[in-house]
Amino acid sequence: MKTLTGIMVMAVLIFFSACQQNTQKPTRKAKHVVLIGSDGLGAYAFEKAKVPNMRKLMDGGSYSLQARSVLPSSSAVNWASMIMGSGSELHGYTEWGSKTPELPSRILGKEGIYPSIFSLLHEQLPEEKMGVSYSWGGIGYLFEKNLVDLDFNGKSDSATTQTAIEFITNEKPALTFIHFDQPDGAGHGIGHDTQEYYQEVEKIDALVGQIIEALEENGIMEETVIILSSDHGGVNKGHGGKSLLEVEIPWIIYGKDIPAKGKLNSSIVTYDTGATIAWLLGLEQPQFWTGRPVMEALTEIE
Repeated sequence: MKTLTGIMVMAVLIFFSACQQNTQKPTRKAKHVVLIGSDGLGAYAFEKAKVPNMRKLMDGGSYSLQARSVLPSSSAVNWASMIMGSGSELHGYTEWGSKTPELPSRILGKEGIYPSIFSLLHEQLPEEKMGVSYSWGGIGYLFEKNLVDLDFNGKSDSATTQTAIEFITNEKPALTFIHFDQPDGAGHGIGHDTQEYYQEVEKIDALVGQIIEALEENGIMEETVIILSSDHGGVNKGHGGKSLLEVEIPWIIYGKDIPAKGKLNSSIVTYDTGATIAWLLGLEQPQFWTGRPVMEALTEIE
């Protein structure tokens, strides 16, 4: 009888211990996260483009060239999914240039749109700074402008980069989202898988190098995690379809305590990016988000 009672007591203790662990606030893993998004950068581009700075991130961290966009493989729907941690069936942005949801959002935050990573950060770490520097104006409809400390729509990818670097080095924000409009412009104007397209990819790589250099020179990189990804690829002069050339995107993570695992086996969808950022910053992810942290790239942090 005493043995049975002891077993029951032990079971109760284990149960309550598990409950306590499940309710504990996640611990913060990185002081800064920099999300770099390159519009129209298909995963296939890594076969031909010379991208030494992106390769540096890949070699020193983890990556997948088989991550996928949500459908349709278009801009606004996928940038929304990336920072909102959910697919279009929940956030409601369904077209390349969506300014408001075509499908009513399943959940509305206090700012009147589906809650993004920026609203999570504002609610849970209100003293932290965050910003968005972007080259395509459509990004401006996809985040809570009144919550960020930087909302800059640059006229070029170079201007976007310089403003982002100044913000990061001066303000030391918890989260910075840097959006580049290329190589999507070349893909539409001249065509994907062309010399001109790869030239634009290489220009983006140079800008990525500027960001890395600035982080290292200012002593910020050692407390930072960089995630680099895209919204879609393309074929001929378009995108939005279901081919792998349009749907497969790069997903690269590098920085503080990120193990150099190289190629990942995980099935990554773009909404997992928001969830991974939340995990890195120690934020509690809302139940209504679909994405999950890419734990294969993060397991040695624990």
